[in-house]
Amino acid sequence: MAEITPELVKTLRERTGIGMMDCKKALQETGGDLEKAIDYLRKKGMSSIEKRAGRQATDGMIASYIHPGSRLGVLVEVNCETDFVARTDAFQQFAKDIAMHIAAEQPLAVSREELDPKVIEREREIYLEQARNEKKPEHISSKIVEGRLEKYYQDVCLMDQAFVKNPDQTVKDLLAELTAKIGEKISVRRFSCFRLGEGG
Repeated sequence: MAEITPELVKTLRERTGIGMMDCKKALQETGGDLEKAIDYLRKKGMSSIEKRAGRQATDGMIASYIHPGSRLGVLVEVNCETDFVARTDAFQQFAKDIAMHIAAEQPLAVSREELDPKVIEREREIYLEQARNEKKPEHISSKIVEGRLEKYYQDVCLMDQAFVKNPDQTVKDLLAELTAKIGEKISVRRFSCFRLGEGG
């Protein structure tokens, strides 16, 4: 039986969005096996979160953040399923935090799926050329390229970025945590950054 460490519980929580105590119990019941614990939680009601993932989130709010000095502003649309949830403090705080995070970290897209494939291909070619210049063997080069591409996603995709107020968790983790707490599907739909003197 594997030792059930706080790190293991945290990993399960991040993977499932389920509360700490339930995650700990699931690991105890499955001898510390992470994959079996996920199955255990799904059988015990994790399916309710899976059902939520397929539901439409069309309510919510548009949150804004204006950086001190009024030279940078962000608008972000965060969706949920009901007006009731949209009015809760937890949801509104989340939306405001995301707007502030976007202003600080300047992501290019909400998720990696939204990135232009041409941009990803260009990055891949750059990393491949770098690996060749470093005289890395071909089989190692591909691993290096994938690793650097993953780091690129963490830099430019909102969901993959470390949350500015708590770098130990990603924005995706924060979203999963709130979804589990509130019991509704929540999604960040889109955002816009405005910098004084740019565009137009």
